[in-house]
Amino acid sequence: MKFCIPLSAMVLSTTLVKLSLLVASVNALGQDTCVLFQSSSSAFSIASNGKAAPLFLSSDEWPGVQRAAQDFAGDIQQVTGLKPTLMNVSASAAPHSALPIIIGTLGKSSLINHIVNSTKLDVSSIENRWEAFMTRVVTNPLPGIPKAYLMIGADKRGTIFALYDHSEQFGVSPWYWCVLAAYDLKSIVELTRGRWADVPTTKHSALFVTPSGCSHGEPSVKYRAIFLNDEQPALQNRAMEKFTNGTGAALTGSPFNHVFYAKLFELMLRFKANHIWPAQWSSAFCVDDSQNQALADYYGIVMGTSHEEPMMRSIPVEWGLFGNGPWDYSVNSEFINEFWVNSTIRAKPFENMWTIGMRGNGDEPITGADAISLLENITANQTQIFKQVFNVTDTSAIPQVWTLYKEVEGYYDQGLRVDDFVTLMWTDDNWGNIRRYPIPSERNRTGGAGVYYHVDYVGSPRDYKWITSSQISKIYEQMSIAIDRDATRIWVLNVGDMKPYERETEFFITMGWNASRWNPDNLDTFVSSWAKREFDMSDSDALAVTDIVANLTRFNARRKPELLDSTTFSLVNYREAENVQASWNKLQAASTAIYNKLSSAMKPAFFQLVHHPVLASTNLGNMLIAAGQNNLRASQARLSANMLADQVETLFEHDFDLENQYHTMLDGKWDHMMDQTHLGYAYWQQPMGNSMPMISRVQKNKQALPGIMRISPEGSLAAWPGDNQFQCSNGFNCPPPTLNIDQFDPIPNRFIDVGAAGPTPFTFTAVSNSSWLTVTPSHGSISPTDPEQRVFASVDWSQLPDGLSNANITFTATSSNPLQKMTFPAFIVANKTRIPGDFKGFVEAGGAISFEAEHAIRNNTVGDMFWRVLPGLGRTFSGVTPWPRLGNSENNFTAGTGPSLEYDFYTFTNSNATVTTFVSPSNNGLGPDRPLGLALQVDGGALQSNYFFPAATPGQQPLGWDGNDGFAANSIISVNNPVSLSPGAHTLKIFMIEPAVVVQKIVINTGGVKPSYLGPPESVLIR
Repeated sequence: MKFCIPLSAMVLSTTLVKLSLLVASVNALGQDTCVLFQSSSSAFSIASNGKAAPLFLSSDEWPGVQRAAQDFAGDIQQVTGLKPTLMNVSASAAPHSALPIIIGTLGKSSLINHIVNSTKLDVSSIENRWEAFMTRVVTNPLPGIPKAYLMIGADKRGTIFALYDHSEQFGVSPWYWCVLAAYDLKSIVELTRGRWADVPTTKHSALFVTPSGCSHGEPSVKYRAIFLNDEQPALQNRAMEKFTNGTGAALTGSPFNHVFYAKLFELMLRFKANHIWPAQWSSAFCVDDSQNQALADYYGIVMGTSHEEPMMRSIPVEWGLFGNGPWDYSVNSEFINEFWVNSTIRAKPFENMWTIGMRGNGDEPITGADAISLLENITANQTQIFKQVFNVTDTSAIPQVWTLYKEVEGYYDQGLRVDDFVTLMWTDDNWGNIRRYPIPSERNRTGGAGVYYHVDYVGSPRDYKWITSSQISKIYEQMSIAIDRDATRIWVLNVGDMKPYERETEFFITMGWNASRWNPDNLDTFVSSWAKREFDMSDSDALAVTDIVANLTRFNARRKPELLDSTTFSLVNYREAENVQASWNKLQAASTAIYNKLSSAMKPAFFQLVHHPVLASTNLGNMLIAAGQNNLRASQARLSANMLADQVETLFEHDFDLENQYHTMLDGKWDHMMDQTHLGYAYWQQPMGNSMPMISRVQKNKQALPGIMRISPEGSLAAWPGDNQFQCSNGFNCPPPTLNIDQFDPIPNRFIDVGAAGPTPFTFTAVSNSSWLTVTPSHGSISPTDPEQRVFASVDWSQLPDGLSNANITFTATSSNPLQKMTFPAFIVANKTRIPGDFKGFVEAGGAISFEAEHAIRNNTVGDMFWRVLPGLGRTFSGVTPWPRLGNSENNFTAGTGPSLEYDFYTFTNSNATVTTFVSPSNNGLGPDRPLGLALQVDGGALQSNYFFPAATPGQQPLGWDGNDGFAANSIISVNNPVSLSPGAHTLKIFMIEPAVVVQKIVINTGGVKPSYLGPPESVLIR
């Protein structure tokens, strides 16, 4: 047996030794701590003063617990350098040595059973409870042993989780970096295969536990699963290189053998997952390696198969190998039944959660005229197979799940039912929005309910599987509803290749382990605690990482990277594209600052988990926006288009450099994990190779027709002088540009870009004709190597009367050739407005009022119901949702009677305005008779009810969901309501009708809202 220990020659031995602390700096995520790093009068020594407590088990313990105990011993050695003795003992013949740690499973371990009986230890808190555990110091547990630390699990995994929970508190991350003591080839190969994120183990000179120990009752969710899916090209290529000789399995060619799964199963147990849907598309878990099935059972992993793979068969691979005829039950039931009988016999000896039902070939709907009758026949025959193979008359004790995925949910809605003891697994829309939750009448089913959720997907409207793009806040918001509505029997997360979704995967499982730990106000502590655990960093740095992760996932979630293009963000309105770029660059700088502070041992883990996603996403965002700016400037005959074209090409090549950096770190340990293509999508499916966005160039040696200077005002696609299709409706003989600015505009100035129109250098001046209009800079030099300068126009409002004031800026370009001198004006219209001195609220500017939903002036409760802030959720700032979700006895409210948010705002003109409420694209998850809804009212006007998520054909998404401009792609639904507004103060009220609505932002268009992806920036708020 090899333990993972530090090598004296390696950086881990010198850079990660920590000062002893009185209490643990980081708990097991989401759990209470019982570990100390310094002795106290009552503390029990795990390892101190050069000795580690021996570990005692009984020989009749579960083999999986025996194996995990070896990991536990190795973990203690990793942390302290002290190697515990691990031995099987009996109650009558235990060594009288140092005070031991006694490990075992209640009802299985004869050693634990003897101690419980002899000491009268109260184990009622865990007895007969799924995966529960307790630990504590017990006196005189065995003859000649005055004291021991007992670690008792209610069942096999309860004991295993007790061990790994302590290991995590000791300082061993589930994603730890295992450094082996030996230098032989096998060890080097093991190191190369390694763990999953290379997190170094935090070192301590001593370990102690409190006398009362740690405990945990039954988990919130019984089966907590991951689904390896869409595993090509990254994970499969990596596994082929690292876990095989390059040929894969004999029948399938798959590289996912027992060596691969041993690494994965340990990782899963360390972060308290207990169930898996294995890789499927070119693999067959039970066929790829004859040891796979037994290995899972040995480790303690419950096996399953995906929503479209019934009866423990891998589809389509196994049907291709062993099937006879078409995968069509309506015409080939005899052979399909035989196929299922064989797999049921094969899996019978092991612990499983059986998928029942059936989908068609290629994960499509089944064929046949009456799908519901056919599925009823299928599930009835599957029940008969269980009875036959298990030799029982009642199959209710056999765990079974029926996944209501896509059209299958439609069959359920149309009346198809399965036995009450079968778990109904509801699904999201593949984009993180759960389609349906159990309604009250469905919550008394003995089989319960669960959720199948995605952080990776292949399909419409587009694949997303390159980089992390799911917000923890969104996962929490959706899965906490599942908790509220008792969908807690099974949770499955489609994790794609596992990397790069490590953090989000762990949160999903951690929430399933103990959902009561988390609420909207403490979600950030998950990431900050995770950062301290993974990178051994200070509180302030952990908070910085929390912000980095929040913004990384927010920016990628508001539109998946695969869906971005060069015009997603407005290139001319609200400085949107530039602000997005600035946000990405600020994020990159923050991540780089943390990365540069870390030790060389910590950098690989931080690079994988945080820094690479930030760098790669920033690079992609900058490239696409630069491509959009390039094409725009080329259409404006601006020489700077060429520099942007060069920039795009550089960023495109840098995308590969970042991929290569990932693949070559740690001597190629994670080669292939970033193989996924992500640039150049033409439809939903991944491109076969990355391709650069389209760019344009202008001839660098040819002068543009109007002359040497181009002026390009903010807010316009046009440039002057000369003709341009965007200058005015005619596209020719258009007047000079006019820029408007309001006193209460959240963007306090306007800019005009002065640029080269060809190879001729020139100097320019920008002269205002009014003292209230300041121009900065007022002069500059333009050349082919420095072809652009931005000039800002600012207003001194104290000099202006109320109403509209006009001024102009005269731009003059002078070159060495007097004949090329150019003069051209731009007009500024300043609108000075006045509000009453006692007004508090948001102020109109430029024909728009915009505010984040969180910034309500008043939050009015009704009974126990109110609107609660969901920090960090959504595209721009946060979200608000009615709370508690099961309040008002789970009833909805009549429009205008529920809890409300109030927003005060001021307008200056009469307008037929539109109020757009931006809501999360949540589905009608409360059932067809409870569609999501809210009500809106301005002042004392008519109440307007909005049931914004359209009805759909059963099993399908509604119109508006799909496509590159649909709800899913945009990660928002825009709810529009017309209102009539007069000048003066107003109040907008948003009323709850149904729970689970999430409002992110509100925009009131009084005539000036311009096209953009994220909407206008928040208006000025007078407090």
